[in-house]
Amino acid sequence: MPRPPRFAPAVAAIPGAVFSPTDRRLDAAQRGACPLHVGDTWMEPFAGARCEDLREADFPGLHRYSESQGIPDLVEAIVGKVRTRNALACDPASVWVTAGATGALGAAVGAIVSPGEEVLILAPFWPLIRGIVQSFRATPVEVPFYDRVDSPEAAVAAVRERLSQRTAALYVSTPSNPTGRVLPPAWLEALAAFARREDLWLLSDEVYEDYVYRGEHVSLGRFAPERTLSIFSFSKAYGMAGYRTGYLVGPTEAVAQAGKIATHTFYSAPTMGQVAALRALREGGAWVERARASYRGVAEAAASELGTPPPEGSTFLFLDVRRALDDRGLRGFLSDCLDDGVALAPGSSCGGDYGEWVRLCYTSAPPAEVKDAVRRLAKRIG
Repeated sequence: MPRPPRFAPAVAAIPGAVFSPTDRRLDAAQRGACPLHVGDTWMEPFAGARCEDLREADFPGLHRYSESQGIPDLVEAIVGKVRTRNALACDPASVWVTAGATGALGAAVGAIVSPGEEVLILAPFWPLIRGIVQSFRATPVEVPFYDRVDSPEAAVAAVRERLSQRTAALYVSTPSNPTGRVLPPAWLEALAAFARREDLWLLSDEVYEDYVYRGEHVSLGRFAPERTLSIFSFSKAYGMAGYRTGYLVGPTEAVAQAGKIATHTFYSAPTMGQVAALRALREGGAWVERARASYRGVAEAAASELGTPPPEGSTFLFLDVRRALDDRGLRGFLSDCLDDGVALAPGSSCGGDYGEWVRLCYTSAPPAEVKDAVRRLAKRIG
């Protein structure tokens, strides 16, 4: 009998589910548990940018493909936003609208890495970035960072320790998913200078730029614009995760190369999502202000209940729970939390050194429900 075709080894090595240690239990118990494991918001988009608000009569072509780069009016609006808020040089050729920030990162990685090269990833990290790098036959190299580095010099030293001749790029997330850290400008400047010395690309994940509670968000691209690909998201900014709309900004030639990957994978971002995104850029500021105030209040209450410092930004807490583990390890702890009606993400999905940590998203359910779930979690941790 002939053997079946082989699967690509690089893809076989990627986990089939982000939170694999608990996915089966989550599937069975999620309906009754507070879903603190998923990075989303309970808030609906502002009125005017919801599906029911968008009519084909008002937006001819709403149900058709858009230009692969993005709707021209949206591209122009993004240029204005990036110049004003992010202080980055930008023109229409520097922008590509994508199928979520995930699509932007996939297109960027595909454009700048070759099979066998390495991408340094500051850890703990957003769970999908590891698999994105593997998808393009490159190797993710984890750099223990956010919970261990305390100065620009230490930041550079941590990255240098994992550098090799195969390193092609460095991935930086600020505000950080999952730690809630906001990297200071001096740290970003030092990392940018390091990347320039070592001739590395920079991948700047800025999807939580609107949710900073302490300090300020500064775009990494300010310090090394010639080598930085910046990734942004309407999903996180405006509560539009289901619309799958984000965007990539960077050097014109790099964006053109990333655009090839985007075109040959998802072709164009969802047209309805782009129309909603344009409305968000024009009219969504008040919604963001309300969301930020709500998120910050819940974050501070949850951190106080759990005895951990409040996050500086993003929508997550990252907790060391080793003192609460028994001989079943984290899997047993997460199972017990599900019994308590609390769903959490395993820290191992955010890096190999974090098998005794959990990620908690405090925006995925209404504030009262999150606070109640956090109280139950605090009793479990002790």
